[in-house]
Amino acid sequence: MSILTPLLLRGLTGSARRLPVPRAQVHSRPAREQLRTMDIAIGLTSCFLCFLLPSGWVLSHMDSYTKRE
Repeated sequence: MSILTPLLLRGLTGSARRLPVPRAQVHSRPAREQLRTMDIAIGLTSCFLCFLLPSGWVLSHMDSYTKRE
């Protein structure tokens, strides 16, 4: 590395240091309503149908995918 390398790097990053970084306005509060049992059942059922059912189908038919005909 030459003697000028730190000066060049400082020149490249110097303008970026002065830019303001926006802060996210994140505030958390307690939920307005408690989740009911039916809401939880609907959420778990939809997760099962969307993620686990297709992957289970693929895994159960893995033999037919690996056969070469």
